[in-house]
Amino acid sequence: MQSIVQKLLLQCEPETSHDFAMNWLKRTQHTPLKKIYSHSTIEKPVTVAGIHFANPVGLAAGLDKNGECIDAFAAMGFGFIEVGTVTPRPQPGNPKPRLFRIPEKQAIINRMGFNNKGVDYLVENVKNSQFKGTIGINIGKNKDTEENRALEDYLLCLNKVYPYASYVTVNISSPNTPGLRNLQYGAALDALLTGLKEAQEKLCQTHGKYVPLFIKIAPDLSDEEITSIAQSLITSKMDGVIATNTTLSRDAVSGLPHADEAGGLSGAVMTQVSLDVTRKLSAALDRAIPIIGVGGIDSAQAARDRLDAGASLVQVYSAFIYQGPALIRQIAKAI
Repeated sequence: MQSIVQKLLLQCEPETSHDFAMNWLKRTQHTPLKKIYSHSTIEKPVTVAGIHFANPVGLAAGLDKNGECIDAFAAMGFGFIEVGTVTPRPQPGNPKPRLFRIPEKQAIINRMGFNNKGVDYLVENVKNSQFKGTIGINIGKNKDTEENRALEDYLLCLNKVYPYASYVTVNISSPNTPGLRNLQYGAALDALLTGLKEAQEKLCQTHGKYVPLFIKIAPDLSDEEITSIAQSLITSKMDGVIATNTTLSRDAVSGLPHADEAGGLSGAVMTQVSLDVTRKLSAALDRAIPIIGVGGIDSAQAARDRLDAGASLVQVYSAFIYQGPALIRQIAKAI
């Protein structure tokens, strides 16, 4: 049944398929119909950044932007679930069409633009979910917030999600929000990290619990930029880093339909580039903070390679779209 539904969805327009699937999961996650996609969670517990993970295989941010299907994804056997990216205010995202499949390469291009219903809506969904496992909440800035005021948006989101998150991811690497990636560099990055860390310390005192902060970075970085980012993360005492977001490069899909569409490229074509960034980042960090590896994790071997390169956990997204929930168990069993 899963295979048939998946094949049908892959024949439809990508965003239509996405919306249909998410709406169906939302409606069925608390009904007997969830048996159609449920799998027992493979217990391979690991502790990273002081957090307990049922197994090292997580859902990457971007699929469940509003936290509407947490219990459905939990039923599929993920070791942890990351929701978002969420912004302070609701926003529609970029004009459609904005999501494109490149099936020849098991790849996806998206320029969604942080379309979401706002942080308050997401928080209510997290609060109402039945999942007792690890939930990461990925936060960003609104498109119309000026770059020099980005910290304000991140702090607003951080304050609202902090009591309900196992960890919080700060997304400064999406290619689909103008100016966002500029926050990854130099003084802008240091100022952002300092402000976030100060807020985290205050929130820890207020709520009586410490919620780790992870920074999500891009794959399109030079060796010097990776080293600089690593030093900033260490200096600011960040709790972890997620490597990587989508790429702007089109080398791996050149000449294929949709390859020239604007947006971030993800999928199997990301396996090597994300692996290389993880390896270089791990060397630069010298195990000072943990890494979550994401980007082209499409098999047990890709997951093992990412862990060998220095990651402590892995996340899936595009390969999950193409392969379905069976991928979760395949990876979790093998690593």
